[in-house]
Order: sequence, then C-alpha cells, then structure tokens
Amino acid sequence: MNTTTAPRLPFLDGLRVAAFALLIPYHVGMYYVSWDWHVKSAVASDALEPFMQLSSPWRLGLLFLIAGAACQGLFAKRGALGTLKDRSLRLLLPLLFGMVVIVTPQAYYEVLTKVPAQLPGDGGYLDFWSAYLQGGKYCRGNDCMDVPTWNHLWFLPYLWLYAVLGGLLARFFSTSRELKLPIWAWLLLPALPLALLRVFIKPLFPIEHDLVHDLYNHLQYGWLFAIGWASRTPLAAGFWAAALRLRWVALGVSLAGWALLLVFNSHYEAWKDSEGLLAAARSLRGALTWFAIVAACGWAQRAFTRESPWLREASKAVFCLYILHQSVIVVLTQALKPLGLPWGLEAVLLILLTFAICVPAYLVARRVPGLALLLGIQRPKPSTMGQLTTMSVTASSTSPASAAASTASSDRSSRSGLPGFQ
Repeated sequence: MNTTTAPRLPFLDGLRVAAFALLIPYHVGMYYVSWDWHVKSAVASDALEPFMQLSSPWRLGLLFLIAGAACQGLFAKRGALGTLKDRSLRLLLPLLFGMVVIVTPQAYYEVLTKVPAQLPGDGGYLDFWSAYLQGGKYCRGNDCMDVPTWNHLWFLPYLWLYAVLGGLLARFFSTSRELKLPIWAWLLLPALPLALLRVFIKPLFPIEHDLVHDLYNHLQYGWLFAIGWASRTPLAAGFWAAALRLRWVALGVSLAGWALLLVFNSHYEAWKDSEGLLAAARSLRGALTWFAIVAACGWAQRAFTRESPWLREASKAVFCLYILHQSVIVVLTQALKPLGLPWGLEAVLLILLTFAICVPAYLVARRVPGLALLLGIQRPKPSTMGQLTTMSVTASSTSPASAAASTASSDRSSRSGLPGFQ
C-alpha cells in the first residue's frame, strides 16, 4: 500500500468555496422555478430556469470530483482503515443529526404547504416532529415522502460509500502507473461515459437520491469521484495541467452546449418524439457536465494561485453551511411570505439572510465541541494546539524569517479537513 502524502493542490480551497457559493443562490432559485421542490413560491415560473441550467448540469458533479481528490489525500495519510474511521465519523454522525434535527423543518413546511390535512395532532411543529421521528409517509397523489428523510443531505451517504469503496480499491490496486493522454483527450474521453449514461441509463433509472435505487446517480457521481481520486495519483496527475490549458476551450464549449440545450428545451414539445434529437440532447447534457467541470478546474487554478488565511477559514465553514443552508432557506421563505415582497427583492433577501444566519451559526458551533462534531466542524486536536503554542513561543525567540517559516508550517499542519469538500 502506498501511503505517501499526495501533492497539495492550493487552489482546491478556492474551488470548493466557489462551488458552495453557487449552492445557496441555486436553492433559493428552486423556490421560484417550475421544477418540483419542498416549498414553492406563489409566483413560481420558468423565468429563472435558463440561468439555473447554467450550473445544474455540473455543480454536484464538481463537488464529487473535489471530494474524490480530498479522500485520496486522506487515504495517502491514513490508509484504508483510517479513511473508513474518519469518513464514518465525519459523514454519518452529521447525517444522523441532520435527519433528526436539521431537515425536519423542510419536511414540516412541505407537508404544511402541500398536504396540510395530513399533519398530525393540532398541526403544530412539535406534533409533526414527534410523528416524523416515528416514521411514516405523506402523499399527494402518487408523490410520496417517507420520513425521516435526508433531503439535501443525500450527498453524505453517497460520499461515504464512494470513500469506503475508494479506500478498499486503492488498498489492493496500485495507481502508481502514469496515464499519459494528449491534452484534448482530457476534455473528451471522461465526457464519453457521462454522455452514454445520460442516453442509456437515466431513462431506465431516474434520479431518486435513494442510496439503494439510484443507479444513474451512482454511476455518474462515482465516475467523477474516481477521477478526482486518481487526479492526486500518478494515474491521472495530468488532469490538472490539462484543465489549466483547456480552460478557454472548455468554457466556450460549455456555454455553447448550454445555449443549444436551451434551444432544444424551447422546442421540446415539437422535438420530443424524435429519437435522434432526444438522444443528441441527452448526450450533450451528459458531456456538458464534464466540459463545465474542466472549465471550473482550469479557471480555479488561475484565480486561486496561492493559499490564503481567509480561504482556509471559508473552506472550514463550507461543510457546516452546507448542512444548515437548505433548512434555513425553507424556513425563511415561509417567514417572508406574509410580506408579499416582489419576488426579485425577496430572492435577494433570502440569499443574504441565509448567509447572515448560517455564518454566525458556524462561528458559534465551532466553539462547542459536541455541536461542532454534529455539524461536521473539525476542531484542532489538543496535541495540535499544543504544538502550535510551542511553535509560537519558539518563534518569538528566533529571527523573523524563522518565525514566519514556523508559522507557515503550523498553518499547514493544523488545517481542518472537510468531509467531501477537502
């Protein structure tokens, strides 16, 4: 087993933070579009959907690729067993807490706004919470919600599964052999499986976010996770350099693909019976996932050329904000609804207020050991804190150059990794 430390990719912090920065506006947008979501605005329409489609093909795929790179770094340091222990603690515990506490308001307001007659007791939140924890089903026609549910936290069990499988496979199969591909191949070859999955698998296995019955999602996200993992090994180490060189081409192809899909969607009723056009659109939609990811990875290397304290701090907060943000959005939509604000102003307020609530919540939770663990916040270990204190004392009695070097070293050694986002 090769447990040598994987090379540090300084731009991953910026890429992770940028990917999450899209998440809150996207989920606020889900309140206003015609697509199904937990709660819906009274003025929901298709006006925002073209802009939502700018990121919907690739946003989650990028997070799984970043997660793969992070998990490989963890495996290189701690091996397969260490990876299993770390990911189980860092992913499954917040998942359970999230399903019991964090996600409940989403389920409550979904039932309240869609099937209020099915609310237990007097229809209050506490009565619903008690019934929610006992399990059950709430249905509107054929559309049913089983509770307890993980809603947006589905990412965590999927990531846990991929991390465990990745660690086991890497334990028994070497990735020391270098895969040498021409630059153009990094843009086209990884996109091919995604295009084929969209054409042949997704129609048969629609997206469920059910860990057991979600073949299409497992294949596409597992593939992207594997690429992220391999990118930290000799096998696919050329990906990052290729993404940097291909960033303009990948961006142009992504925007062109987005425009073509908008044209197809605008003529969907007329063209949906054409098997050729439908297969072409599905192929493009699948490949677009990879083209946009390449563009994002390439431009991240240009935008985030060095590590910075503020990016490290923002990166530490990402996982906690991910856990909290969607429930905060859902509750805020109901709180703002009686004001009857114009939807544009309301949407901006939802985005700003979500950040204004989640960021202070993170700052408070990170100081509470038990709560920090439940919200996925990794606190520095006591031994690490002692090392930092010793380094600080030593640095104060040495030259400025030595002190700077010691501080930089301590920053690197005490970084708090984030499950799935590191």
